[in-house]
Amino acid sequence: MFNLEWYRIFLHTAQSGNFTKAAQRLHVTQPSVSYAIKQMEETLGLKLFHRLSKGVELTEEGKALLAYVEQSFSLLGAAQKHVQDLKRLKEGEIRLGASDSLIKHLLLPQLNRYHAAYPGIRIRLTHGRTPDIAQRLKEGLIDFAIVHMPLQDPELDVRELAVLEDCFVVGEAYRELAEHPIPVGRLAQLPLLLLSPGSSTRLFVERWFAARGFEAKPDIELGSVDLLTEFARLGFGAACITRSFVAEELRQGKLFELRLDEPLPPRSIGFAVRQGMPPSIAAERFAAMLIAGEA
Repeated sequence: MFNLEWYRIFLHTAQSGNFTKAAQRLHVTQPSVSYAIKQMEETLGLKLFHRLSKGVELTEEGKALLAYVEQSFSLLGAAQKHVQDLKRLKEGEIRLGASDSLIKHLLLPQLNRYHAAYPGIRIRLTHGRTPDIAQRLKEGLIDFAIVHMPLQDPELDVRELAVLEDCFVVGEAYRELAEHPIPVGRLAQLPLLLLSPGSSTRLFVERWFAARGFEAKPDIELGSVDLLTEFARLGFGAACITRSFVAEELRQGKLFELRLDEPLPPRSIGFAVRQGMPPSIAAERFAAMLIAGEA
């Protein structure tokens, strides 16, 4: 049976043209080199070297074999360098998924810092709603996901990453409503601006209204927080948005938060990975930075 060490001995012997010199390079004895070459030749059923008085010389068959052996060890060397670069985070990739709003307001600043620290790591980012992102994670299309909780799935390990506080905001047209507490019933009568059906935030708002005996009937449904923010600012109605996502607009007086008699409860954002499937070194490093709040 062939083993890798035979090929290594063959390569050094061919390069040095001498059993003794090959042995010195490999830090083994000369008889060990001679015996390994003999074993190779007997196994192959042909001569690899001509034995000369001052050393050895490759036969034609030996020359043919050498070309492949050199390529093989070159590839092995490249492979070893590649995995070491992966370990040192000089190469690799991270594949993650999240909703558009979480990408912009939660992930983008952290990804920017990570990219600056590890420019050799390729970042593959996909967007979607929590159910869709969770499915891609289970299928192995991404390494981890940032999702709205609760997310209960036996195939996923979900840990709390952050807590978000939602609120209803309006523009100058409805500014007077922000001056006094507003009951849920009055809020339900306003033109509501909500994210598209099926999103975690939309479901959260609908359940919140339903628990208080009201139905959330949006006048405008949009697919992004940025659009909700703009429509609210222009006076189209009250938009439900995570407070931290519009902190600057609230500070500048472009939006106004409605004070509710019953404030919206906080929601958790989770970091999800597949059960029993640790991510790559690069993804693991980003995850550790993200969870620790260092990214």
